[in-house]
Amino acid sequence: MLLMKCTGDEIWSVDVCRREGIPEPWIDELSDTYESGFDSDRNTIYVNDELTNQYHGVLDLHLAYKFAELLGIDSKTVTQQALGRRAEVKALQEAFEEG
Repeated sequence: MLLMKCTGDEIWSVDVCRREGIPEPWIDELSDTYESGFDSDRNTIYVNDELTNQYHGVLDLHLAYKFAELLGIDSKTVTQQALGRRAEVKALQEAFEEG
């Protein structure tokens, strides 16, 4: 299940999305170009362990929400107590496992 591959911190390239079978309309809707923020490592984008200024792809956080919607998970309720992107994805994954 692709939901379980999400972490909340990654940007999936368009090629990876296609390889994983993400529907093309989702890729079109969710893909964007992201810029590194150099204020903290958490906001810096790395590709193959190399720092990059910009990266085009899909946030796995957004994919997790799309998967949850597809699976009938009430993401608003499930994630209301989550603090941060990783916690949101974890809550969605747990809701899937419990469902």
